[in-house]
Amino acid sequence: MPDQQPIRPATRPTAAHPAVTGRFAPTPSGRMHLGNAFSALMAWLSARAAGGRMVLRIEDLDPRAQNPEAAQLIMDDLAWLGLDWDEGPWYQSQRDETYAAAIDRLEAAGLTYPCFCTRAELHAATAPHASDGTYVYPGTCRGLTAQQIAERSRLRRPATRLRVPEADDPAGTIAFDDLALGHHEEVLARECGDFLVRRSDGVVAYQLAVVVDDALMGVTQVVRGADLLGSVARQTYLQRLLGYPTPTYGHVPLLVAPDGRRLSKREHDLDLGAIRAHEARPERLLGVLASCVGLAEKGESLSASQLATRFSWEALRVHAGNVVVDGDFLS
Repeated sequence: MPDQQPIRPATRPTAAHPAVTGRFAPTPSGRMHLGNAFSALMAWLSARAAGGRMVLRIEDLDPRAQNPEAAQLIMDDLAWLGLDWDEGPWYQSQRDETYAAAIDRLEAAGLTYPCFCTRAELHAATAPHASDGTYVYPGTCRGLTAQQIAERSRLRRPATRLRVPEADDPAGTIAFDDLALGHHEEVLARECGDFLVRRSDGVVAYQLAVVVDDALMGVTQVVRGADLLGSVARQTYLQRLLGYPTPTYGHVPLLVAPDGRRLSKREHDLDLGAIRAHEARPERLLGVLASCVGLAEKGESLSASQLATRFSWEALRVHAGNVVVDGDFLS
């Protein structure tokens, strides 16, 4: 495997940032639901409690998610909740050249290779990882010759994968301390294998885009739902290769239905449009969300700025499990 010294970035953030810069990074695939609002609230409270700033980034990489009307609704809902931001909105759909430059640097260092595997082939060949349902890539295309690549390229446009170190290589073991969930350690070769940095349709992969954006936007703290905990190792590995700083990560509880199903935009689970139609003031909703993690007493109505004075990661560590949302949740 090629020597994996960090590739120094062509550009670095130049603006002066306070100790904490957080971010909202919603995907405009539909109206924000209660779980999205909870994650946004925790990200905002963590940054503001530390005297920090917030960046708003619209994650519309996928053409199916490029919906200006939905993006505007998200911003309207954030404003209604009192969750303001200092920079943005940045739109990922307008940053293709920035991502392409990062992939070019990885390719020039010999760290990537073309992959011709279809999703169906991967699902048939490998079992999902038990923790999150993702598939560990078995390295099918890793050793293709130049002739094989040329032959397959005539039939199918390849995706681009990033090589990860072998399981016994210390460079492939990523350890980090999550603000809410404590110490975690992952061996990339066992947990995910070589992973995508660009899809076969040319769309940049999520892991690469968010790493580039967080670095160039000066983000120092990433607060998001616990379902994204498994992304940290891949993002940290990319940050090391690209010479970017690694933010602090905090993964907050998920809001789930009584059957354990995660709330979904697709199924319109308690979306902010329906909630706002029946609730004139955001303070009651914020109080309910804050009470889930011990930041408010049940029945309290509080503004976002009032909650910022109460925020602590210690409270989230105590209330680290998923929050069940049933018919009485907002009553």
